Amino acid sequence: MFENCLVIAGQIASPPVRKTSPAGIPHCYLVLEHSSEQIEAGLTRRVWCRIRVIASGQTITAQTHNLELGMSIKVSGFIQRQEMANGVAQLVVHARQIERID
Repeated sequence: MFENCLVIAGQIASPPVRKTSPAGIPHCYLVLEHSSEQIEAGLTRRVWCRIRVIASGQTITAQTHNLELGMSIKVSGFIQRQEMANGVAQLVVHARQIERID
Protein backbone atom coordinates (compact mmCIF):
# COMPACT_ATOMS: atom_id res chain seq x y z
CA MET A 1 0.00 0.00 0.00
CA PHE A 2 1.27 3.49 -0.85
CA GLU A 3 1.26 6.33 1.66
CA ASN A 4 -1.14 9.23 1.22
CA CYS A 5 -0.69 11.84 3.93
CA LEU A 6 -0.95 15.62 3.85
CA VAL A 7 -0.54 18.24 6.58
CA ILE A 8 -1.34 21.82 5.61
CA ALA A 9 -2.14 24.99 7.53
CA GLY A 10 -3.91 28.14 6.49
CA GLN A 11 -7.04 30.20 6.87
CA ILE A 12 -10.61 29.15 6.27
CA ALA A 13 -11.53 30.90 2.99
CA SER A 14 -15.21 29.91 2.78
CA PRO A 15 -17.81 29.47 5.49
CA PRO A 16 -17.96 25.82 6.62
CA VAL A 17 -20.97 23.97 5.20
CA ARG A 18 -22.39 21.16 7.30
CA LYS A 19 -24.54 18.41 5.79
CA THR A 20 -25.68 14.92 6.70
CA SER A 21 -25.63 12.15 4.08
CA PRO A 22 -28.68 9.92 3.47
CA ALA A 23 -26.79 7.26 5.48
CA GLY A 24 -26.71 9.65 8.46
CA ILE A 25 -23.00 10.48 8.23
CA PRO A 26 -22.20 14.12 9.11
CA HIS A 27 -19.92 16.04 6.75
CA CYS A 28 -18.29 19.46 6.96
CA TYR A 29 -16.96 21.13 3.79
CA LEU A 30 -14.66 24.16 3.73
CA VAL A 31 -11.94 25.77 1.63
CA LEU A 32 -8.48 26.27 3.13
CA GLU A 33 -6.21 29.02 1.80
CA HIS A 34 -2.50 28.39 2.35
CA SER A 35 0.25 30.97 1.90
CA SER A 36 3.90 30.52 2.86
CA GLU A 37 7.51 30.77 1.79
CA GLN A 38 9.31 27.52 1.01
CA ILE A 39 12.90 26.70 0.11
CA GLU A 40 13.35 24.93 -3.22
CA ALA A 41 16.72 24.32 -4.87
CA GLY A 42 18.28 26.66 -2.34
CA LEU A 43 15.97 29.54 -3.25
CA THR A 44 12.97 31.00 -1.44
CA ARG A 45 9.71 30.85 -3.30
CA ARG A 46 6.27 32.14 -2.40
CA VAL A 47 3.60 29.42 -2.28
CA TRP A 48 -0.15 29.96 -2.42
CA CYS A 49 -3.06 27.58 -2.92
CA ARG A 50 -6.69 26.95 -2.07
CA ILE A 51 -7.82 23.42 -1.41
CA ARG A 52 -11.17 21.95 -0.48
CA VAL A 53 -11.35 20.10 2.86
CA ILE A 54 -13.94 17.45 3.71
CA ALA A 55 -14.42 16.23 7.28
CA SER A 56 -16.66 13.17 7.55
CA GLY A 57 -17.94 11.24 10.56
CA GLN A 58 -18.88 12.08 14.15
CA THR A 59 -15.34 12.26 15.54
CA ILE A 60 -13.87 14.68 13.02
CA THR A 61 -16.98 16.82 12.55
CA ALA A 62 -16.97 17.42 16.32
CA GLN A 63 -13.69 19.29 15.66
CA THR A 64 -15.47 21.55 13.15
CA HIS A 65 -18.33 22.93 15.28
CA ASN A 66 -16.56 26.18 16.23
CA LEU A 67 -14.81 26.81 12.91
CA GLU A 68 -15.56 30.11 11.19
CA LEU A 69 -14.49 32.03 8.11
CA GLY A 70 -10.99 33.51 8.51
CA MET A 71 -9.83 31.20 11.32
CA SER A 72 -6.34 29.70 11.09
CA ILE A 73 -6.29 25.89 11.20
CA LYS A 74 -3.98 22.93 10.57
CA VAL A 75 -5.47 19.99 8.70
CA SER A 76 -4.03 16.45 8.64
CA GLY A 77 -5.49 13.89 6.28
CA PHE A 78 -5.25 12.32 2.86
CA ILE A 79 -5.86 13.63 -0.66
CA GLN A 80 -8.30 12.28 -3.21
CA ARG A 81 -9.41 13.25 -6.68
CA GLN A 82 -13.01 14.46 -6.74
CA GLU A 83 -15.03 15.23 -9.84
CA MET A 84 -17.27 18.25 -9.55
CA ALA A 85 -20.79 18.49 -11.03
CA ASN A 86 -19.36 20.38 -14.03
CA GLY A 87 -16.99 17.48 -14.80
CA VAL A 88 -13.84 19.26 -13.63
CA ALA A 89 -11.66 17.14 -11.34
CA GLN A 90 -9.75 18.55 -8.38
CA LEU A 91 -7.78 17.30 -5.41
CA VAL A 92 -9.49 17.52 -2.02
CA VAL A 93 -8.23 16.82 1.48
CA HIS A 94 -10.19 14.31 3.55
CA ALA A 95 -9.42 15.47 7.09
CA ARG A 96 -8.47 13.06 9.85
CA GLN A 97 -7.65 15.87 12.29
CA ILE A 98 -8.28 19.61 12.40
CA GLU A 99 -6.52 21.85 14.89
CA ARG A 100 -7.20 25.51 15.49
CA ILE A 101 -4.08 27.72 15.37
CA ASP A 102 -4.14 30.77 17.63
